[in-house]
Amino acid sequence: MKLPEPIVRMHDELTAWRRDFHAHPELGFEETRTSDLVAERLAAFGGIEVHRGLGKTGVIGTLRVGSGSGTVGLRADMDALPIAEENEFGHRSASAGKMHACGHDGHTTMLLGAARHLAQTRSFDGTVHFIFQPAEEGRGGAGAMLADGLFEKFPCDAVFGMHNMPTLEANRFAVRAGPMMAGGAFFDIRITGKGAHAARPEAGIDPVMVASHISIALQTIVARNTPPIESVVVSVTKIAGGDAYNVIPQSALLAGTVRAFSNEMMALAEASMRRIVAGVADAFGAQAEVDFRVLFPPTVNDPAQADFAAQVCTELVGADKVDRNPPLIMGSEDFSLMLQRVPGCFVNLGNQRGDGEFELHHPRYDFNDEILPMGVAFFTRLVETRLSRA
Repeated sequence: MKLPEPIVRMHDELTAWRRDFHAHPELGFEETRTSDLVAERLAAFGGIEVHRGLGKTGVIGTLRVGSGSGTVGLRADMDALPIAEENEFGHRSASAGKMHACGHDGHTTMLLGAARHLAQTRSFDGTVHFIFQPAEEGRGGAGAMLADGLFEKFPCDAVFGMHNMPTLEANRFAVRAGPMMAGGAFFDIRITGKGAHAARPEAGIDPVMVASHISIALQTIVARNTPPIESVVVSVTKIAGGDAYNVIPQSALLAGTVRAFSNEMMALAEASMRRIVAGVADAFGAQAEVDFRVLFPPTVNDPAQADFAAQVCTELVGADKVDRNPPLIMGSEDFSLMLQRVPGCFVNLGNQRGDGEFELHHPRYDFNDEILPMGVAFFTRLVETRLSRA
């Protein structure tokens, strides 16, 4: 399918919007400039009701056309990451230590483009809610919007989101029914021993030694506690303890993340971690506390909505460019919280450049502006098809 000419003609303007967002990144719940621009543009498109303040800096645009009772939610994330950008192009981050390293600048731009096109064409019958979400990167933005009554105030029959994928050829789609992305949890393990002089270890209880043993023992959660056919990852990413060469410290800290594709496996991992930590600490005569926080449930696409989204993708690019059985993704996405409340689908859109690609969250990543019109067309066709006037 050839993309609609009005969307193609927007490409240069979309690119300018995206690069402006990239140059002015804002962290979760700090997206004041971004949400101001989003709200201003939605209002300027005409016919869109603009609502602010859900999830602190979230923005909702509502467009009603005709008398149809159907409602669709389209969601894009707005926040950046606390990463120092290493790119040198003209639209590099102007904020030290912050950058759009995950493409949320592109997601926001594509949803704005869809809102503009639909406001101009009004080629559907029903209601669409454009959901601009803050704080996706581990800061609880989806949960904050839901707590503020997102779907009570803006009911949706179905909700859809999209994320760019630098490892997938540009303008190809990946859509998977059922579990798609892993749930994610963070953990902190605080170990209390007994400080001593390093020359007299027998006078103390070494928390660094305890932390080392716990770190190794935690790997048995995957190796010996979870079924081999399940995908679970336990990663210790931080060990901290001590300030001097000749002092056995009083305490030490372990921290990391757990990923799993079902709530049952996440619960098993937590229970196993608490048992292992208590047992190892007790064996050394130390004490330990576990803080285990599930941030995101698994991202699970409703089968019917996944099939519908895949059909829209196929209409846009052809069946040969739509992968309906892509590999599971161990990364997490807080759109999963919205999918627990409303049936929907999360789709990946290929963003590969072919010139030495940098992955998401890399300090030299940059969104590929080539795919902006395709993202706009995807969101637009979802609405036009689901809320068809026929």
